[in-house]
Amino acid sequence: MKTILHSANMRGNAQHGWLSTYHSFSFADYYNPDMMGFGMLRVLNDDTIQPGQGFGLHPHQNMEIVTIPLHGKLEHKDNTGGGGVIALGEIQVMSAGTGVYHSEFNASQMEPVSLLQIWVMPEKQDLSPRYDQQRFDDTLFHNSIYRVVAPKGTEGLWINQQTWFSLARFDAGEGDTYRFSSQGSGVYCFVIEGKVVVADNVLNRRDALGIWKATQFEVVAKTNAFLLFIEVPMM
Repeated sequence: MKTILHSANMRGNAQHGWLSTYHSFSFADYYNPDMMGFGMLRVLNDDTIQPGQGFGLHPHQNMEIVTIPLHGKLEHKDNTGGGGVIALGEIQVMSAGTGVYHSEFNASQMEPVSLLQIWVMPEKQDLSPRYDQQRFDDTLFHNSIYRVVAPKGTEGLWINQQTWFSLARFDAGEGDTYRFSSQGSGVYCFVIEGKVVVADNVLNRRDALGIWKATQFEVVAKTNAFLLFIEVPMM
């Protein structure tokens, strides 16, 4: 087993007034040649958008984009006709493919919205753009690791890459075993909240651990915890 620890304080940070953002990997004005991604995982942004604010219409191309709200509500619109409002418990996927223009705004005039936006490089270039979203009940990933996004050809939310997203919400003292879905892939474990031990590494809020050359690893929560697992090809 090989691992790489990315502590929360290693992330890039930008404060724009209307937007507070932390970048796990090089993005926009933050550039670190040692933080260019993890396998096919290219972007993991931790954003907080102020009420009524957001990203105006802008383009994306040849990228699989997954958005996970953590607090508040986010409104999405794109030029393919896709759109809607997502909140905690829902996940949005968008394949930019040949090109898509979209906007993302805080749907509330009263409270901030916090979210994770993740970009994964696609399996093939210039695919047809698409959009989907789905709600997941918290009980599905209470004290267990539950898959929420998978490759094309599987049921539920999917993206155009051999990539699996999973969530787990553990009570203190609880845990589970993460079993790899594909030989040769790696898992990026991101601690949304809490304190956990992952593959014998102690992780706190917003810390991350990349794991590869393994078939499984153990996760045990030291406090109540919320985790995201992203399994991707290692190039």
